Amino acid sequence: MELHQLRCFVAAAEELHFGKAARRLDMMPSALGRQIRLLEEELGTQLLLRTTRHVMLAQDGAVFLDHARSLLQQADALGRQFRDRGRRRSQVLRIGAIDTAAAGLIPDLLYDFRKHHAGVTIQLVEDKTIRLLPRLLSGRIDLAFVRPPEKVDKEIELEILFHETPVVAVPSKHKLASRSRLFVETLADQPLIVPERRSRPHSHDLTMKLFERAGLKPTISQIAEEKQTIVNLVAAKVGLAIVPRWTSRLKVAGVRFVPLVAKHGDDSNLLPLAAARLRGASDPLCEAMLSVLRLRLPRYAAGA
Repeated sequence: MELHQLRCFVAAAEELHFGKAARRLDMMPSALGRQIRLLEEELGTQLLLRTTRHVMLAQDGAVFLDHARSLLQQADALGRQFRDRGRRRSQVLRIGAIDTAAAGLIPDLLYDFRKHHAGVTIQLVEDKTIRLLPRLLSGRIDLAFVRPPEKVDKEIELEILFHETPVVAVPSKHKLASRSRLFVETLADQPLIVPERRSRPHSHDLTMKLFERAGLKPTISQIAEEKQTIVNLVAAKVGLAIVPRWTSRLKVAGVRFVPLVAKHGDDSNLLPLAAARLRGASDPLCEAMLSVLRLRLPRYAAGA
């Protein structure tokens, strides 16, 4: 019986939907189902009742669920305890960040932090929110800068920092590239590149909501997952893309980033950035980092 199998079962039992459980663990539904079947075979009992449309807890599954949760909590706590012991001895702070935060916020934050904590080693992991939060829960990172998810684990504490500013990535020779600013209405007839929603819901919804509030429907020409890929596709003239302003730091040749002017008051609140940590955690290095962040927050937000 493996911890990964227990995580798969608990996710499926809580979601009662293999697709949602798989997305929560960032894996394929078929792989999640296979892990649960292996667990059931090892235990010699059925934990979940499956039909073509529904997933339900079997009688043994309901009993096993509480034990599985307890085992996972103990395993995670034990792992965090010993990782923290070693980290405190070596003065290491492990930070996770989504791509735009890694490009825009982290360089300035680390510069300011090192002025007073030069002896601390910073380990930085750049990834998507759906992969960073499990790392935080398991104790593999201490602090994460993420987009707040629709559903937050009760063990995670989120602190909303600010909202990033959207801009439009335009091929440098495009007719709109010379504009000093753009409106959503200007993009009504333009082919657009948007992120895949499963892995980047906020960035995907940014385009969709801006057009919806303008009473328009976007023309989607391409779905892509990584910001770097999206900007490269813009350079290749596949389409335009609405992206966070910090994406402009990628400096891709053949692309110009034009400010997007919001016509509705809440259009500027679609790209929240949050600091995530374990609820109730007491970590001097993490506290020191957050203290610097809060002190300099207006300056960081001004550049977002």
